[in-house]
Amino acid sequence: MEDILAGLNNIIWSNALILLCLGAGIYFSVVTRFLQVRYVREMLRLLFKGHSSERGVSSFQAFTIAIAGRVGTGNIAGVATAIAIGGPGAVFWMWVMALLGSATAFIEATLGQIYKEVQDGQYRGGPAYYIGKGLGMKTYAAIFAGVTAFSSALFFPGVQSNSIATSMENAFAVPPVISGIVITVLLAFIIFGGVKRIGKAAEIIVPFMAGAYILMAMIIMVLNFTEIPAILGLIVRSAFHLEPAFAGIFGLAVSWGVKRGIYSNEAGMGSAPHAAAAAETSHPVKQGLVQAFSVYVDTLFVCTATAFMILFTGQYNIENPAGGFLVENLPGAAIGPTYTQAAVDVHFPAFGAGFVAISLFFFAFTTIMAYYYIGETNLSYLTTRTNKWLLALQRILTLAATFYGAIRAAEIVWGLADIGVGIMAWLNVIAVFILQKPALKALKDYQAQRKAGLDPVFDPEKLGIKNADVWEKIPLVAEAPADELQAR
Repeated sequence: MEDILAGLNNIIWSNALILLCLGAGIYFSVVTRFLQVRYVREMLRLLFKGHSSERGVSSFQAFTIAIAGRVGTGNIAGVATAIAIGGPGAVFWMWVMALLGSATAFIEATLGQIYKEVQDGQYRGGPAYYIGKGLGMKTYAAIFAGVTAFSSALFFPGVQSNSIATSMENAFAVPPVISGIVITVLLAFIIFGGVKRIGKAAEIIVPFMAGAYILMAMIIMVLNFTEIPAILGLIVRSAFHLEPAFAGIFGLAVSWGVKRGIYSNEAGMGSAPHAAAAAETSHPVKQGLVQAFSVYVDTLFVCTATAFMILFTGQYNIENPAGGFLVENLPGAAIGPTYTQAAVDVHFPAFGAGFVAISLFFFAFTTIMAYYYIGETNLSYLTTRTNKWLLALQRILTLAATFYGAIRAAEIVWGLADIGVGIMAWLNVIAVFILQKPALKALKDYQAQRKAGLDPVFDPEKLGIKNADVWEKIPLVAEAPADELQAR
């Protein structure tokens, strides 16, 4: 099974996909004039604007749902894997993917908002919706929806539960079976409550989990303050074939940095547009900017926190493609959360491993919640109106995959997840390239309204954007108070 999965991943994650994702990030950065840099203040301003409604969640709730999907085991186990196979230079390429991927995330999230629909009394949207409505390619849309619903139920949850079980066993000697049962029961309580319960749970858990983890990383950085220049130098040299010790794995640094960068921040993968579409907002660009910022939170904050903790303390191994290790500081340690646990243990031996295990539990658990929501949304697209029996099957499969992942070998569950991520990225990035005009028109409209001192509202008919049906029924009302900005 591992050989089959490795073969499939070598095909899906060929250099072509890496170049496609990098190319998309570069292209959208250029055509938006590096919006991801120019609009950081606007992203922060919009984060807490807006409100929820009967049909949609608030901007902040949509942000936390997206963060729940982005911030998961990839931020702890994934970063460790990138370092173990690609060396310290892989971290640099993860940063590059965050900067460039933020522009791609903006385009796909804006498209998700433009072409959203109301189904079962709530907003639904995502790549399948904008492929079907924006491109008019129903078969292509159905393929994406089918792949995503299947992957979200069977491939993705196992990676998260496996990392939870591994870290809990390492920190507290909890058997994986017990971890699997606990995770599955808690998940059942959340997902049977629907998207509103998922949004509420994410709104509470996400800020707490990310804040506590980043605070721990900052403490370790302060304790190793004098080593920051050396670590940054090591990362940059390794990323550009300038560190002799890692010269032989330069290609792996690039490929694994990009691969784990995409898996972690999910820019271009097509997952975040589902959360973006669920938001109640007066203009699609508002949610596009919020989702672009979520990429920064994921990679520049959380992934960097993990990388620095591991590299500061030297608690990692780096594999030699020819066999053996280039660096072996943790003999016998499995690649994954063990590296991060060992790193925190260096400074806080009393609770380091436990802290990482608990952090990973919250990270990974909320990611499984987000995956379930993505799967349910694509199931809704395929059935037009969600069939209660299919919805029940989706929930059962998600719960079964979650439990299975907790008790299986990490190589198998990571291989399955990489296949799902890779196929989604291929389908979505190509579609976004083809369907970029509506998002760019919306951006130009948003900029013009902001320049005029208005709180932007979206009128697709005025912009010549067709099939944005929901927006034709939404009153053109600004979100800001009348005394703050002149509303149309």
